[in-house]
Amino acid sequence: MHAFRDDALGEHDAVGLAAAIRRGEVGAAEVARDAAERVRSVEDRLHAVQLHTDPRTTDRADGPGALTWGGAFAGVPSFVKDNTDQRGLPTGHGSAAFTPRAARRDAPFARQFLSTGVTVLGKTRLPEFGFSPSTEFEGAEPVRNPWNPGHSAGGSSGGSAALVAAGAVPIAHANDGGGSIRIPSACCGLVGLKPTRGRVVPNAQSRQLPLDIVSDGVVTRSVRDTAAFLAAAERYWRNPKLPPVGLVEGPSGRRLRIGLLLDSPNGVRSDTATREAVTGTAATLERLGHTVEPVRPAIDPRFTDDFLTYWGLLSFLIGATGRTLGADFDRRRMDGLSRGLRETYLANWRGTPGVLRRLRRTKEAYAAAFRGHDLLLSPVLAHTTPPIGHLSPAVPYPTLIERILAYVAFTPIDNVVGTPSLSLPGPTTTAGGLPVGVMFSARPGAERTLLDVAFTLESEHPFRRIQDA
Repeated sequence: MHAFRDDALGEHDAVGLAAAIRRGEVGAAEVARDAAERVRSVEDRLHAVQLHTDPRTTDRADGPGALTWGGAFAGVPSFVKDNTDQRGLPTGHGSAAFTPRAARRDAPFARQFLSTGVTVLGKTRLPEFGFSPSTEFEGAEPVRNPWNPGHSAGGSSGGSAALVAAGAVPIAHANDGGGSIRIPSACCGLVGLKPTRGRVVPNAQSRQLPLDIVSDGVVTRSVRDTAAFLAAAERYWRNPKLPPVGLVEGPSGRRLRIGLLLDSPNGVRSDTATREAVTGTAATLERLGHTVEPVRPAIDPRFTDDFLTYWGLLSFLIGATGRTLGADFDRRRMDGLSRGLRETYLANWRGTPGVLRRLRRTKEAYAAAFRGHDLLLSPVLAHTTPPIGHLSPAVPYPTLIERILAYVAFTPIDNVVGTPSLSLPGPTTTAGGLPVGVMFSARPGAERTLLDVAFTLESEHPFRRIQDA
């Protein structure tokens, strides 16, 4: 299921489309109109859009390092995920527990995103409060995977990933608190980079967390779009505590030493298709002169339970402060996953100080895995994209959380530690034609190394295109 057609967007990625607009080959208004038509052509089957709106552009960046009019993606159509405030639009967080009101101002990251020049066409759907790795709901249609609509598009940035994978827009906002950029990228055959903690402007909610696990970014169909986004975001604001990324435009030819992890540190074994995608990627890298060798990070065996407790703390805090989202907020209307996470926390809240202490110490154990290695290569997820319903919030909580933990077994470590991590389409697909993602993780601030290996793999084995499937 895709929206590609002979119109102003063509088969361009975001960089190519922005260049066509700058050259005057197509107009920004024409592109926005055709993108809106593409969205309409697939939305009744994908259910990826929370809100359509009049195209919004920005002619200035009103923060530090302000850009001149335009930006790297001037005129490129995009969407903002519906857990991020954009002035004048309601922010619903995927929840039926309250009636959202229009935001009075842009969130800090929304301003950074707009500074790149994108034309925002609306907001994309996410599971309630971004807690689930599948964008499904108790009382509404799920977001469906354009490669196979009977399967999940992933979560929590599932709406954004579905639109980009289907060709409705070339780039969309996403964020990641436990895998929510990388998971839908893996499910939908996209490039999804979770930046280093602090690489982009943090939102107010992140700064208030006892442990900030959330990073904002984008999902794209090409490595150069992700690289161009990071460079453009950095021109708006750069964290002086991190090495600059700059614009990475291709592989450097540098030989890398890469640690290989096929099963998760907490003992979850990956399935056959996933292992084949990762080992196939490793074989390609070795053939190109890189060194790939097994590694096993010595992560505290309590990590999964600790992360689950912290996850529950976030649900508890939302339930306790929900009136700030909407005056009619009622935590009893939160979905089954959110309620189950909250109850998990209430049963274990006395251990919160120890949980936070151990999670923070994960940084030391994870850093040891990078001694002698430039990158770690692993699956994004322990098994391939599940069918719709497998991870529905209507599934009884004990069964649902068991399924989630058996699926999301690799991504949360990078959120806890704050390291950058990248999902790429692997060299294999499932029998049903679904993509399988592979993941690279790096030291804090080493996004250039991630983009380097991503360009290498993309040039060696161009990513499969949905319009050719």
